[in-house]
This record gives sequence, structure tokens and C-alpha cells, in this order.
Amino acid sequence: MNAIPLAAGLEDYRLPLHRRRKLVNLVALTLSLMAMAFGLVWLIWILWDTLILGVQGINAATFFESTPAPNSEGGGLANAIVGSLIMVLSATAVGTPIGILAGIYLAEYGQRTWLGSVTRFINDILLSAPSIVIGLFVYTIVVAQTRTYSGYAGVIALALIVIPVVVRTTENMLQLIPNTLREAAVALGSPKRVMIMQVTLKAARAGVVTGVLLALARIAGETAPLLFTALSNQFFSLDLGGPMANLPVTIFKFALSPFSNWQEMAWAGVFLITVGVLALNILARVFFRHKD
Repeated sequence: MNAIPLAAGLEDYRLPLHRRRKLVNLVALTLSLMAMAFGLVWLIWILWDTLILGVQGINAATFFESTPAPNSEGGGLANAIVGSLIMVLSATAVGTPIGILAGIYLAEYGQRTWLGSVTRFINDILLSAPSIVIGLFVYTIVVAQTRTYSGYAGVIALALIVIPVVVRTTENMLQLIPNTLREAAVALGSPKRVMIMQVTLKAARAGVVTGVLLALARIAGETAPLLFTALSNQFFSLDLGGPMANLPVTIFKFALSPFSNWQEMAWAGVFLITVGVLALNILARVFFRHKD
């Protein structure tokens, strides 16, 4: 006899609770959409200005002429583009093998060792360290000792930014590989080094390549480390032993100048870096989707 009133009372209790949860969910969803819209407005605004102002400064001279002298007509960004490509690719070539090898050690050998824990801790510090701190560090140990700015110092600074990104990505990708693959390879008599190279690393190669591309995209626009290391060069130079022109520092210098043609070239440089980073991120997404 008491079952029906009890069920009715429980239903009366659940109804306002359900309505309250729906209201909370609606408020949370609305705030989330508003936050997303707020961020998208600024992102679209920045990209639109970069597109409109950047395209205006793009011409043939941008890719074939070096940066002009102050208050002079003409000129381009050829020396800065080439200098950036040399330093970014060199830093990636230096940092990628170190990062991959360290990531392999952490995922395959150092899961529970004190050295693995210390390495992860240091890698986390490097991963979150401001790039200007890395630039000052390299300035102290390289530029101040050699008494000259150089492309080599810029490569070292950028490589120190690449390494922790590649280490973290490589370790995470290898940890996603099922242990059954490792056990099967070992059961067939494969040494651990062969198992790592032929099984786990091959299975995770798309994710590892994605990490390398993301690291490359990150250092492409770094300005602070290069201000303290490579500085800049008004002339075309392939010598890494001396100051070398690069897009981020050239943009920084030209954007603050009072000359209109320099400001146009700064926007052109921003456009080139934005398009390059966007292309690298799309390429990384394609690799990651292929992995899935």
C-alpha cells in the first residue's frame, strides 16, 4: 500500500533535480560557446589583417632581393627567408635525433628508473621554459664566450626548443603501442633493440613525425632566442659563423621602424611565417589522421 506514494514522492524529488541539471548544463554550454566565439573573433581578426596587409607586401622582390637600407626604396626578404630556413632546418636536424633517442629511452628503458624520472622532470622544465630564457642561456655559454653573434648560436638555441617537444611526443607515442606487439616480437627471438626499431618505432612513426613537424612549426616564429644569438644581417650570408638574417628578427625590427616600406615587408614576413606554420600544422594533422 505504501509503495505507490513512495514512488510518487521519489518522482517528485527527481523532477526538480533533473530540471536543475538541465539548467546547469545549458548555462555551462552557453558560457563555453561564448568563450569559443570570443576566441574565434580575435583569431579571425588577426588572420584577416595578416592576409590583407601581408599580401600587399608580397612581390617578386620579396623572394629575390635582400633587406634594404633605412629610408631606401625596393628590397625584399630573401636573406631573411634563407637564413631562417637554414637555422630552422639545422636546429631540427640537430634536435630531432636527440629527442627521438631520449624518448625511446624513457618509453622502453626508463619507465621506473631514477634517471628516467630525472630526465622527464628536466624535459618538463625545458618544455615550459620561456624561449627568451633559452636565448639568454645560449648567449652566456656561446655568444659571450666567442664574442660574436652567430648562426651556430641560433641553431643551438632553436635545437634546445625542439628537443623537449620531440622527447615528449616520442615517449607518448611509444607508450600508446600495445605491449602485445613487444611480447610477440620478443617471443620470436628478436633482441630488444631490433624490437624497438622494427616494431614499436615503426608503429609509432606517424606520431613521431607529427611531433617533429610541430616542433618545427614552433621554432619557425621564435624571435627572442635569435635576438640574443644570431641577431640579424642586412646582407645575404650563408655563413653560420657570423650574424645571420632571419624572418622573426627582421619582422621585429621592421615593424618598429618609421619607414612605410619596412612596415610593408614586416607584414609580408608575418604572412609568410603564418602560411608556413599553418601548412606544417595541416601536414601534422594529416600524418596523425593517417596513424588513426
